Amino acid sequence: MKRLNVLKLGAVILTTLALGFVGGYIVGGFPLRGIVPFMERTSEWSIGIYTGDYPLNLTPVPGINPVLTGRDVTDVDAKYVADPFLVRTEAGWYMFFEVMERNTGQGSIGLASSQDGLHWSYERIVLDEPFHLSYPQVFKWEGQYYMLPETNQAHSVRLYQAVDFPYTWQLASLLFPGAYVDPTIIRHNELWWIFVKPRGHPESHVNLYYADTLAGPWQLHPHSPIQRHTDDIGRKGGRITKAGGNIYKFVQDRYPIYGSRLWAYAIEELTTTSYVERLALSVPVIEASGSGWNADGMHHVDPQLTDNGSWIVAVDGKQRHWRFGLR
Repeated sequence: MKRLNVLKLGAVILTTLALGFVGGYIVGGFPLRGIVPFMERTSEWSIGIYTGDYPLNLTPVPGINPVLTGRDVTDVDAKYVADPFLVRTEAGWYMFFEVMERNTGQGSIGLASSQDGLHWSYERIVLDEPFHLSYPQVFKWEGQYYMLPETNQAHSVRLYQAVDFPYTWQLASLLFPGAYVDPTIIRHNELWWIFVKPRGHPESHVNLYYADTLAGPWQLHPHSPIQRHTDDIGRKGGRITKAGGNIYKFVQDRYPIYGSRLWAYAIEELTTTSYVERLALSVPVIEASGSGWNADGMHHVDPQLTDNGSWIVAVDGKQRHWRFGLR
C-alpha cells in the first residue's frame, strides 16, 4: 500500500511538471517561462452529524456523512465549510457555519436547513463582512436570536442580532476590543461568560470575560489566562454544553497537526473570583478517523438535546490531499 501511494505521488509530480513544461511553451515560448507548476498539501473541511445518548458519547450517523461540503455551496466558490452551530425552531433545524471562499481566503457565514436534523440542504450566505468570519455561535435570549462569530480581524468581539431570522443579521454591539479567536459564550448563575484565545498566543492561553448583560460592560476574569494545558490544547471547539448536572467545555488539540482531535473538560467552579475545571474523559470526544471525509482531523462539536432525550451533534472533519496546478 505504501509503495502504491509513492507511485501515485510520483505520477502527480510528473504530471505537474509536464503541465508546466507545456504551459511554458504556450505562454512564454520557453519551458517554465511565465507559468510555474506548484504542488501543495491542502485541507478540506466538511460537516457531519453524530448522535449519542450523552454529549461525550458520540457516534457517526451511518450513511449520511458528510452532510455538507464546500461543493454544496452555490453562491460563492467555497474551498470548504466548517464550525457548524445548530438551532432548532418550530419550523425545523437550521445550521450556521463558516464558508471559506477559495479565491479570497476569507470566511463568511452560511446557512443550511433540515427537517429532521440529519439531512441538510444548503441555503445561502447570511452574513458577510470586509473581514474574516467563522465560528458562528447562534443562541436565543429573551425572544431574540443572536450570533457571536469570530471577528478577530476586526480587532473586536462583535455580537450580531437577527432582524429576519435566520436570513438577515445586523451588528448589535461591540462587546470588547481585541484580536480573539473562537469566542464561546455561556449563560450561568445569572451572568454571561465568554472564553476567548488571543490571536498569536499559544493554544493554552485562554482568557475569560464576564458581564451582567449581553451588551456589557465586560470584565476580564482575574485568573485569566484560566487554563494550564500544553501549548497544543485549549482553543475552544464548540458550544459549552450543560448535561447531567455538568458543564462541558470542548477544546481543540493541534498535535501533531491543527484540528487533530477534541477533548472535553468539566467546569466545576465558575465565579467572578474563581475558576476550576477537570478533564472529563481520558480519551478524545472526537478525533481523526484515518479514512474518508474526517481522515485527518476533527475539531468542533455542537450538541443539541432532542425531545426523546438523545443528542444530535454537528461536527466537522478534515481530509488532507495534494493539490497541483499552474501559476
